[in-house]
Amino acid sequence: MITLNNIHKRFGDSEILKGIDLSINKGEIIVIIGSSGTGKSTLLRCVNWLETPNKGIIEIDDLNVDAQTATKKQILALRRKTGFVFQNYALFSHMTAKQNIAEGLITVKGWRKDEAYKTAQSILNDIGLGDKADHYPAALSGGQQQRVGIGRAMALKPELLLFDEPTSALDPEWVGEVLNLMKKLAQDHQTMLVVTHEMQFAREVADRVIFMAEGNIVEQGSPQDIFTNPQDPRLKRFLNQVGID
Repeated sequence: MITLNNIHKRFGDSEILKGIDLSINKGEIIVIIGSSGTGKSTLLRCVNWLETPNKGIIEIDDLNVDAQTATKKQILALRRKTGFVFQNYALFSHMTAKQNIAEGLITVKGWRKDEAYKTAQSILNDIGLGDKADHYPAALSGGQQQRVGIGRAMALKPELLLFDEPTSALDPEWVGEVLNLMKKLAQDHQTMLVVTHEMQFAREVADRVIFMAEGNIVEQGSPQDIFTNPQDPRLKRFLNQVGID
């Protein structure tokens, strides 16, 4: 079980997150939707401390991290339990695909290079990029780079995978290959928290869909409930804007 309790985040005078409460079950896939600027990506970044919450508690298994008392040791432990997939890939340009995936195993988990590279090659095989192991990011398509980014996050075997708009930077022809990999992870019961504008993916894959507005969780439920029987006027308006009647 993963629990977010009363998560607040401010940037200057702007209150971005206004007390988020969320429980995530093991193996659950939660998709967060909403207009830009509602705090979706900020929430994800607070979960693994890429942004420091001003207030709130994050619990993963027996780890309890309070924003107001968190130690460096606790934050590192939290990051070991979470994997982050960025919308702009965030690969190391001077490293090959295999080295990018292996890097976390070497630096975070202290593995020997030969062990890390063997595991990285296995992951590349699993995500359909086994023949790209020695390619640098510049030689890969956007879809391939994002799949390497997902593979890098998978390598640490996190309790929770966080996806921040994983297809938003991709050309249309590359979106499908990334979504298909995410669907495979869902079939393997990987716990995921996904921010996306891909409504069809949310319909097909999510166990629960959350709608955020103005720094709050406004409505949540099954994809069926959210997309066919929305209750809040803001959700109805958002769905109309994205072409879902």
